[in-house]
Amino acid sequence: MKTYATFEEIDNDLKRFKLERDIAWEELKLTKGEFKEDLQPLNWVSTALKLTGKYSFIALIRKWIFKK
Repeated sequence: MKTYATFEEIDNDLKRFKLERDIAWEELKLTKGEFKEDLQPLNWVSTALKLTGKYSFIALIRKWIFKK
């Protein structure tokens, strides 16, 4: 536990703690916004189309290689 010698030290720590709390709160709001955006159906469709295209391409390559 920290021992304070003056009220100025206490005030400085309180200001620092408030700033750290405000920064953490803003980071939490940002994370919430990103999470909310990731859950939108349009993003799911986009991701599904990318994965489908990727695996379809791999399947075509495999079929072409094993055909020869």
